[in-house]
Amino acid sequence: GEEHYNCISALHKSMRGSDENASLYWLARMLEGGEDPLYVARRLVRFASEDIGLADPLALTQAVAAYQGCHFIGMPECEVILAQCVVYFARAPKSIEVYRAYGKVKECLRMHTGPLPPVPLHLRNAPTRLMKNLGYGKGYKYNPMYKEPVEQDYLPEELKGTDFFKEGET
Repeated sequence: GEEHYNCISALHKSMRGSDENASLYWLARMLEGGEDPLYVARRLVRFASEDIGLADPLALTQAVAAYQGCHFIGMPECEVILAQCVVYFARAPKSIEVYRAYGKVKECLRMHTGPLPPVPLHLRNAPTRLMKNLGYGKGYKYNPMYKEPVEQDYLPEELKGTDFFKEGET
């Protein structure tokens, strides 16, 4: 019932708050109460990107490995895999930078009126002669061919200068 959601919420908030003891408690309470370990593992995959993000990019690898380990061996053996992942997450640095920026991109798309801006011609692939003649791919600078990053616009003209990672911008 409702306790299922209360416990997963408590686990998330304990890991988010970097409390490894409380994190282990809520994990054990769920598992010992009969919770599906794959449910917990799926929630850890989400947590890895939503709450830890780029502060520790290996967190997502940890979460996916924990999910796979639980899938392979099941309970009760997988409890230690989940416990390791939960403690890792509680101890990990946290960043919601990507989560927040992606939310701003979604808001930008929802708030847009009319047709969405077209993909700039230089970013389009030109697999046919007609597309090449229409200017697809013309002027595109292939970054790996340069020693330094190249100056090139990647957003549509209407969004030029937009930075989804800055506070207050959409």
